Amino acid sequence: MDENVKDNKKVFSGVIWRFGQVFGAQAVSLIVSIILARLLEPEVYGTIALVTVIVTVLQVFVDSGLGVSLVQKKDSDELDFSSVFYFNLAMCAVLYILIFLAAPYIARFYEIEELCGVVRVISLTLIIYGVKGIQQTYVAKHYLFKKMFLATLIGNLGGAAVGIAMAYLGFGVWALVAQSLVNAGLDTLLLWIMIEWRPRAMFSFTRLRTLLAYGWKLLASNLLETLYNNLCALIIGKKYSEESLAFYNRGRQFPNLSAYIVNSSVDYVVFAAIAEEQNDRERVLAMTRRSVGISSYLMWPVTVGMAACAEPFVRVLLTDKWLPCVPYMRLFCLIYAFYPVYTATLNAIKAVGRSDMFLWLELSRKFIGLGLIILSVRYGIMAMVIAELAASLISMAINSVPSKKLLDYGLVSQLGDILPSMLLSFFMGFCVWSVQLLGLSDILTLFVQIVLGVAVYTAMSALFRLDSFRYLLGVAKRLVKRSA
Repeated sequence: MDENVKDNKKVFSGVIWRFGQVFGAQAVSLIVSIILARLLEPEVYGTIALVTVIVTVLQVFVDSGLGVSLVQKKDSDELDFSSVFYFNLAMCAVLYILIFLAAPYIARFYEIEELCGVVRVISLTLIIYGVKGIQQTYVAKHYLFKKMFLATLIGNLGGAAVGIAMAYLGFGVWALVAQSLVNAGLDTLLLWIMIEWRPRAMFSFTRLRTLLAYGWKLLASNLLETLYNNLCALIIGKKYSEESLAFYNRGRQFPNLSAYIVNSSVDYVVFAAIAEEQNDRERVLAMTRRSVGISSYLMWPVTVGMAACAEPFVRVLLTDKWLPCVPYMRLFCLIYAFYPVYTATLNAIKAVGRSDMFLWLELSRKFIGLGLIILSVRYGIMAMVIAELAASLISMAINSVPSKKLLDYGLVSQLGDILPSMLLSFFMGFCVWSVQLLGLSDILTLFVQIVLGVAVYTAMSALFRLDSFRYLLGVAKRLVKRSA
C-alpha cells in the first residue's frame, strides 16, 4: 500500500512539473512573440514561418517514434538507449545534409533569396534536437520532469534575451534564427548537465528493429498530422506574400494557444480516467460529457471574447501594422471553439480501445480538409480559413457517428451539452464588442472589455445555474478547504 502511495505521488509530481514546463514555455514564448512582433516587420515573420514549417516537418523524423518506444518498453536498458541515440544522431546528420543541399532550391521555389542562408543555419536545430531527444526520453522514463522544467525555462529565457536584443539592433530575420538556436542549444546543454545518462559504446540492430516495429506507426501518424497542420502555411508562402503568411500565422496563434491550454488542462487528465473505466460504458459516457461540458464552458467565452475585442487587442499588443490578422483571428476563434467536442469524443474512442476507428476518423478528417483547402486556394486566404472551419465542423459530425454507436452520444446530444455555454458566450461577446462604441482609448477599452466579459459570463452562469459552473465552483470550494 505504501509503495502504491509513493508511486502515485511520483506520477502526480511528474504531471505538475510537466504542466509547469509546457505552460511556462508557452507563456515565455507568447511574451517574446509579442515583443518581437512590435520590433519586426510582418514580412520577416513570413520568411521565418516558411523555414519553421520545413524544420517542423523534418523534426518528425528526428525521433522516428523511438523515444515513445523506449518509454513504452518496460525493460528498456542501456543497449536500447545507446542504440537509439546513435541512430537518431545519424538520422539528424543525414537530414541536415539533405536540407543544406536543398536550401537553394527552396529559396528559388519561394522566390526569396535570403531563405537559402536562413534555412541552412536554423536547420542546425535538427542536430541539437537529435542530441537532446534521448535526454527527454530518459526524463519521461524516470519522472525527472522538474529538471526538464528548469532546462526548458532557462533555454526559453536565454533565447528570448538574444532574440529581443538582436531585433532591437536591427538584425531582422536573423534575430528569430538566433532565438531558436540559443533556445534549443541552452536547453540541450542544461539537460546534459543535469541528467546523469550518457551514451555507451554499444549498438544493436536487433534492438533497434524491435523498437522501430512499434515506432514507425507513430512516425507515420505524426508526419501526416504535421504535414496537414502546416499545409496552409506552405501554400500561402508560395502563392501569396510573406506578409500574408505572417498575418495568417498571427491570426491563428492566439486562438490556438487558448485551445491548447484548455484542452491540455482537461483532456490530459480525463483520457487517463476514461481508460481506467473503459469497460463501464455508462461511466465513460458520463466522463466524456463532463469533459465536453467543462472544456466548452471554458473555451467558448475565451474564443468569443477574443473575437469581440480582436481589434483593440491587436493594436495594444502588436501595434497597427498587424491589424490585417484580425479577420483570420476571428475565424480561428470559431474553429477552436468547437475543439472540446472534437477532442473529447476522440479521447473516448481511443480509451475504449478502438484505435482502428480512431485512425479511420483521422484519415477521414485530413482527406476532407485537404480537399476543401485545395478547392479554396484560388479564392484567397480568407477562403482557405473558411475551408478549415468547414472541415472542422464536418469532422465533428463524422466523429459523432462512432460516438453514437459506442456510447450513445450522438451529435444532437453533443450540441446540447455545449449550447448553454455557446449562447451565454455570444451574449457576453455582444456586450464586450459594444464597449468599442464608447470611443475610449485602446488600452482602456481592452481593460473594460475583459472585466465586463468575465463579470457578465460569471453572473449569467450563476443566474441560469449552469451545470459546469456549479461543478467548477464546487471543485474550487473543496480546494480552498483543503488548503485552509
